[in-house]
Amino acid sequence: MSWQPLTELAQDLRSGKCTATELTKRALDQLKASQEYNAIISTNGDAMERAAEVDKGIASGKYNSPLAGVPYIAKDNFLTAGIKTTAASNILSDFIPPYSASAISRLDEAGAILIGKANLDSFAHGSSTENSDMGPTLNPHDKLRVPGGSSGGSAAAVVLDIVPFALGTDTGGSIRLPASFTGSVGYKPTYGLVSRYGVVAMASSTDVIGPLTSRVEDAAIVLDTLASRDPLDATSIESDPHGYVSLSSDLKGKTIGVVKEYMGEGVSDEVRDSVLAAVELAKASGAEIKEVSMPTLDTALAVYYIVMPAEVSSNLSRYDGIRYGHTSDKAESIDQVYELSRTEGFNDEVKRRIMVGTYVLSSGYYDAYYKKAQAVRTLLIKSFVEAFEEVDFLLGPTSPTTAFKLGENTSDPLQMYLADIMTVAANLVGVPAISIPCGKGEGGLPIGLQLIAPQRHDLELLGVAHGFEQKLGYLS
Repeated sequence: MSWQPLTELAQDLRSGKCTATELTKRALDQLKASQEYNAIISTNGDAMERAAEVDKGIASGKYNSPLAGVPYIAKDNFLTAGIKTTAASNILSDFIPPYSASAISRLDEAGAILIGKANLDSFAHGSSTENSDMGPTLNPHDKLRVPGGSSGGSAAAVVLDIVPFALGTDTGGSIRLPASFTGSVGYKPTYGLVSRYGVVAMASSTDVIGPLTSRVEDAAIVLDTLASRDPLDATSIESDPHGYVSLSSDLKGKTIGVVKEYMGEGVSDEVRDSVLAAVELAKASGAEIKEVSMPTLDTALAVYYIVMPAEVSSNLSRYDGIRYGHTSDKAESIDQVYELSRTEGFNDEVKRRIMVGTYVLSSGYYDAYYKKAQAVRTLLIKSFVEAFEEVDFLLGPTSPTTAFKLGENTSDPLQMYLADIMTVAANLVGVPAISIPCGKGEGGLPIGLQLIAPQRHDLELLGVAHGFEQKLGYLS
């Protein structure tokens, strides 16, 4: 049974039609029934006790949030006090953090109920959730295919109806790609709109936190709770004073740019046809459609796979086998503690990114790679600024294909990295982007439509995405 919209759940909880305890039990029961998909790494043993407390709070008028009493899943790179946080890596297999991420704390204050932690590519390094040390997550539409990554467990949890919403992180498309592959809604906010404090860092200059849901309005409600300036995160920004729930879904008068570079070679016919059908619906609804060419987009993937590993290398240096996390019991010297703890704790993909990142930051290669990549990143930012002088929003596919098969790309890292080709630019530039379902391909596999807006135009982006959602009618 599918979950109701969050607004309806909130009404039912306040009227006494249902309780947080009942919803939490339903979520936990569905979690157990869906174990074969390996979407969840661990469950919160205190979830039912927490639900009983929230029921009392709802009855006394303590909560005014529409999320009060609603169960949810968090990707397992969010720190959760007293609940194991592994980042799907053996090096953190027994780590229980002493505090929670700011995003978790805000949901806790709103009365939402964390029932478990979702699977992911280890340290969020991947596009398929196959790089998890806890085993791959399976796509709810086809168990032989991937759910996308790195937030594949979060997306699967929503599509499997375990919870109404889940938290993910998006460093180069890790919310939007799983949304596209599973047929859910994945929202990547403006960089800094949601605090990163207490989230296991991947690439700090592109990491963003956002929701995965079944509908755009639900994503807006979750974002409205999460968005806030946080003194614990110096990169966080002020939220929109108007909030994010009053969505203007009228497409009439909106100028939408179809990105030429996202519609060319490499895009499957079924994906291109679905996106173009959505464009025609927008045009029929009064939107002005323009083709926009952004030649610098061709450099985005190369820039990302220099900048991101460099930051990964820096961020993962803290896992030394001494302060916390896995410590090798075979070490006989301090050097061996470092070497063996990391050898045993990190998987091949994590090691690959550390080595690439260390290389591009090393003496003699910094100028040739990292510095040059940052210069091209500035050109990318400029190209987006110029594009948004002509149009209100940019549009294209989220992925050039539907979900690929398990194991299809695991032996070819370059092919795996190409899965991010249409999502990384938004992260490098810091603009908000969303993936919504826009059709189905062969075998009923979902196809995602990506919409992008200028920085801090999150409310407007959610509105236009809601407009597309209504026209596409994919929920009916």
